[in-house]
Amino acid sequence: MKLCQVLFRRNRLPNGHLFRGKDRLVQPVLPKDLRKLRQDFAVEEQNMFYLRFPYLTEAESSGHAKALGKAEKRKNAFAEQSRRIFKQDVTLYERLGHLRVSEGWE
Repeated sequence: MKLCQVLFRRNRLPNGHLFRGKDRLVQPVLPKDLRKLRQDFAVEEQNMFYLRFPYLTEAESSGHAKALGKAEKRKNAFAEQSRRIFKQDVTLYERLGHLRVSEGWE
C-alpha cells in the first residue's frame, strides 16, 4: 500500500528540479513570510535614517580623529609592521665593503 502511495505521488511532482525552471513547485506566501519582509523593511528604513542624519558632521568626525591621534597611530603601526616584514635597504657599496681591506692610504 505504501509503495502504491509513493508511486501515485510521483505523478503530481513537476518535471526536473523541484524548485527551479518552468515546471517548479511554488511555495505559497504565508503570513509569517509577510511579517518577516515588513520587519526587514523596517530595519532597512531605520538604517537609512541613521545614514541620512549622522551623529557627527564630517568636520566633527575628522576633528575627533585628529584629537585622538588615530592617523599617527596607524602610520606608526604600518611603519613598524613594514620594518618587521622587509629587510633594510643595503647598497652595493656596503655589500662589497669587505673587499676594500687592502686599499692603502695615498
